Order: sequence, then structure tokens, then C-alpha cells
Amino acid sequence: MAEASGVDRGIQSLIAARKSLKSSLEKSKSIGLALGKTGPRFDEIEQRLPSLEAAVRPIRADREALVAVGGHINRAVGPAAAVLKVFDAVHGLEKSLLSDPKNDLSGYLAVLKRLEEALKFLGENCGLAIQWLEDIVEYLEDHSVADEKYLSNLKKSLRVLREFQENGGGGEKEKARLDGGLRDAALDKLENEFRRLLKDNSVPLPMATPASLGDQACIAPSQLPVTVIHKLQAILGRLRANKRLDKCVSIYVEVRSSNVRASLQALELDYLDISVSEFNDVQSIEGYIAQWGNHLEFAVKHLFEAEFKLCNDVFERIGSNVWMDCFSKIAAQAGMLAFLQFGKTVTECKKDPNKLVKLLDIFTSLNKLRADFNRLFGGAACIEIQNFTRDLIKKLIDGVAEIFWELLAQVEIQKKTPPPSDGGVPRVVSFVTDYCNKLIGDKYKSTLTQVLLIHKSWRSERFQDNQLIVEVLRIIKAIEQTMDEWMKAYPDPTLAHFFAMNNHWHLYKNLKGTRIGGLLGDTWLKEHDQYKEYYATVFLRDSWGKLPSHLSREGLINFSGGHATARDLVKKRLKSFNDAFDELYKKQSTWVLPEKELRDRVCQQIVQAIVPVYRSYMQNYGPVLEKDPSSSKYVRYTVVALEKIISSLYIPKPMRYGSFKGTPPSEKHKNDVDLRRTTSAVV
Repeated sequence: MAEASGVDRGIQSLIAARKSLKSSLEKSKSIGLALGKTGPRFDEIEQRLPSLEAAVRPIRADREALVAVGGHINRAVGPAAAVLKVFDAVHGLEKSLLSDPKNDLSGYLAVLKRLEEALKFLGENCGLAIQWLEDIVEYLEDHSVADEKYLSNLKKSLRVLREFQENGGGGEKEKARLDGGLRDAALDKLENEFRRLLKDNSVPLPMATPASLGDQACIAPSQLPVTVIHKLQAILGRLRANKRLDKCVSIYVEVRSSNVRASLQALELDYLDISVSEFNDVQSIEGYIAQWGNHLEFAVKHLFEAEFKLCNDVFERIGSNVWMDCFSKIAAQAGMLAFLQFGKTVTECKKDPNKLVKLLDIFTSLNKLRADFNRLFGGAACIEIQNFTRDLIKKLIDGVAEIFWELLAQVEIQKKTPPPSDGGVPRVVSFVTDYCNKLIGDKYKSTLTQVLLIHKSWRSERFQDNQLIVEVLRIIKAIEQTMDEWMKAYPDPTLAHFFAMNNHWHLYKNLKGTRIGGLLGDTWLKEHDQYKEYYATVFLRDSWGKLPSHLSREGLINFSGGHATARDLVKKRLKSFNDAFDELYKKQSTWVLPEKELRDRVCQQIVQAIVPVYRSYMQNYGPVLEKDPSSSKYVRYTVVALEKIISSLYIPKPMRYGSFKGTPPSEKHKNDVDLRRTTSAVV
């Protein structure tokens, strides 16, 4: 029993030991698992130890170093906080500045000014804040107050900030970076509003008909309303402060020059683009020159005058150099140079006498506007227009002087040319007499004198007060001499006398009562009238005056009708008369008398010399031929027909320069109905 009890006690002990061992094993296992989980935590702690060490380093640093770094931090906090506050304010302006300034321009400008002030503050203080922060980093590094890795990251951030500032150069780019482009966007909107105000209020000038332009009073339309000008000035102030004045000027010039061009379109100025190669001489564009003078005066006194005043009004606060430059660009782009170029084109066309008066017309137009040109285009900004104008005036003066001083030589050269075959007034005679009267007439005399005086002064030569008159009278005298040379050149004396009668009458008729006629005097005029009468008498005597002799009554005075011999004599004399008449008619049917008064007088004198004799002859001897079957061969004309044929002589036809050809005899006879009669009717 005792043994059994001992075994039981042993078993119980083993069981207890087993349980204890099992429990120990389970605890060991738990500890092993716990240790397995603890390893990574140690690794994590090990990794965090440097940063923890850096975080606690200031605590371990010298007390004096920790106290000193506080002052550095306090100095940097103020500027940095102020900069951050202004950045917040700039962000708050964004909504207002991205709106349309049209709705509240004054409010928009006020907000923009606040933005500019904020950007100015940032520009001035960002650098200061960065400098203080850099001082703190330097102190922390020198006194080992912070960890090296922390300092490295801080240095990197400050380096980025410093580059951000320096890349802006401390100017506009920096401000653009600081505000994220908000200011540029606002300025763009202001430029657009500047353009809109100009375009909405720039209306082309309503034109009257071009023909009535010269009668219009000075117009000052197209001026902008005062309220609009004030708005433009306010916008200019802000844009100028932000260095965008050039862009404003560009917009202003673009809009206003376009407006002036639109106003000028109604004048139909296409002729301004004509080039020298497009016309042969000044006559082909003669009609445009008068228009040019009217259009130029209108453009200067109305359109450019208005633009001149408006530029001054809008840019007066900026300075005269700005608005004068602005106006000069408007004038150039709107077409002022095109007006001057047209004048230059006229100076470059083919040289002829007609060109002289047209050059004087252009000079007169420019001279009339001289005061306006000096006032509007006299500034340094308008140097291109000034140079072009001076060059044009020089070409005009040189051109006028060259043509005028060559006139006498050109007239004298005509002596070597053949006289007109029709005996008429040569173009040079009619042209030069009219031309010289025009040159010393009220319209051109003073201008021509002024131009010649200027031209002489350029050459340091004297120009006498009466030199123009003297030269013109020399030209008229040269015409007289040329007429004499031409008269001598005719192989037919009758045609020479006809020519002399024609031209002496022309000088007398066309110079009497004129300024040149007055200068030449009554004696000179009477001489030409007498020459005309003399040569008319000689011409009639040596040509038509011989015809009546063919109708001699010799041998017929005692004639009593019915005798064949007398009839043959009448036939013979009529045939002789008819042949002589036809020969004279054929010969002189191509001759011309341009002056109707002289033509009528000469024809009447011929009629008076021939027709009465012919009428009487036919009344007395015509009846003997009534029953003769061949009478039509001898009675070719009735008295009426004869008179009509004579009256149809010498009528000019515009067929060539200066002189005119008459209608050929065959044509005249075709046009004269029933002029020939086969009976002895005399009326």
C-alpha cells in the first residue's frame, strides 16, 4: 500500500513536470515569435535614430547658440510673413482683374494700381526675406545647431527661391513670375479696351461730292467725345506706367489711320496710284491734277487737321514728342505720301510746254498749304513727309525753269521745219500765243515769277523784275521771225500770201485786247492788221481775181441770138472759166482759214469778185445754149451753186497737229446736192 502510494505520487510529479515543461515550451515558443516580430521594429527604430538625433540636437547644442538663433529667426519671420500676406492679397485681386474693364473702367484701373503696388512690394521685399532665411541657414550650419541633411534640403529650397528671383532680373519678368501673369493679362484687357473705345467712336467723315470740296468750311468731325478721351488718357496712364506706351501708339495709329483712309475712299483717289509708265505725257492725266489740288487741300485742312488736334488731346499728358510721332505715322499710313507721290509722278512725265502750267498748278496747291504743312508736318517726327515735300518742290521748280527757258529755243527750231501745206496757222503759232498770254495772265504770272526767282537764287543768279515779260516778248518776236521764214519757204507765191494773211490775222485777232497785245502796243497790232489786208488783197488778185477775165464779152456785144459762131464763143469762154474755177477749187480746197471771221470775209470777197460777173454773163448769154444738147458741158454751175461752193472753202478739219485739212473736192461735190444744172437757169 505504501508502494502504491509512492507510485502515485511519482506519477503525479511526472504529470506536473510534464505540464510545467509543456508550459515552458509554449512560453518559449511565444517568446520566439515575439522576438521574431521585434527585429523589424528595431530596424525601423535604427533608421529613425538619425532624424531623432537631429531633432533633439538643438536641445543638446550650446545654450548660447540656441539663444542667438532665436534672434535670426525673429528677423526673418517679419518680412516672410509680410510677403506671404501680400501674395494672398494678389490672389484676391484675380477675379476683378480678369473681368471686362468696359463695365467699370475706373474701378478696374484702381484694382490694377493695387496690384502694381503689391507687386512693387513683393519685388522689394522677396529678396530681403530670402536674404534673412539664408542668414539663418548659415548660422545653423556654422554652429552645428541643425542636422546636415536638414540644412542641405533647406539650402536647396532657398537656392530655388533665389534663382526664381534672379531670373526675373528684378524687373517686369520678376513681377510676372510673382503674380503668375495676372498683371499682363490685365494689361492685355486694357489694350483691348483702348482699341474698342477708339474703334467704336471713330466714324469716317461723311463726304460731300468731290466737286464741292473746295467750297466746304473747315470741318472738325471725327473728334472723340470728351468722356472717351478721358478714358483713353486714363488707360494710357496705366499702360505707360507698365511700359506699354508703344503698343498703345501702335493701336491708335492703326485705328485712326484706317478711319482717315475710309474717309478718303469717297473721293475716288485711285488716280494717285498711276505710275509714270501708265501714261505718255501730262495731258493724259491733266484732268486729275485739278482734282489732286482740291483733294489735297481737303485732306490737309479737314482730315489731317482734325487728327493733329485729336492726337494732341489724347496724348497731351504724355508729351509732344509722342503725339507728334503718332500723328506723323497716321499721316503717312493714311495716304499723305501718296498725294506727294502723285505730284512727283507728274514731274517725271514726258517734258512738253503743257507740263509747265501743270507743274505750276501743283506748286500753287502746295504753296497755298505751306503754312498748314509747316504747322502739321514741321516736327522732327514728320521728317519723311518733309523730305518728300522738299524733293517734290525742287523737282517742280527745276521742271518749270527748264521748260520755260527752253521755250524760245523750241520756237526758233521751228524755222527749220516746213511750213503747213494747207496754209493754215501752225500749231506752234496758235499754241505759243495762247500759251504766253496764259503765262503772264493773272493765274500764273506771280507764281511763275516766284518759281523762276527761286530757281535763279539757287544758282546765285539775279532775276530782274521784268525778266518774265522780256522773255515772253522775245518768244512772240521769234514767232514773227519764224512766220517770215515759213512764208519764204513756199514755192507757190499764192499759198505764201494765203499763209501770211492767215497768220498776221491770227496774231492781230488773238493778241488784241490781251496782256501781251497791250505790252506790244497798238502800233504793233495795227501793223499785223495791215499786213493781213495787204496779203489778202494780193492773194485775191493773183488767184480768184483772174477768173472774171475768162468771161470776156469781147466779140459778143453786138451779138443777136442764133448765130453758131457766137454760141461757140460763149461755150469756149464758159469752158475756160469752168476749167480755171475747178483748178483753183481743187488747189485751194485743201487750204484752211481757221478763224471763221476771216474765212467768211475772204469767201465773201471771192463771191463778190466772181458771182456778179458770172450772173451777168449767164443772164446775157446763157439763153443761146438752152436748145444746145451739149449745154451741160458748159453750164456746170448755177449762180447759187457757185456761191455755195465758194462759201464751203477753207473750212478746217481736225486731221493733224496745228493745221487742218479741208474736205477733198470730190467729197464736197458729193455733199452739194443739185449744184450743177444742165439748163441756163441762173438763180
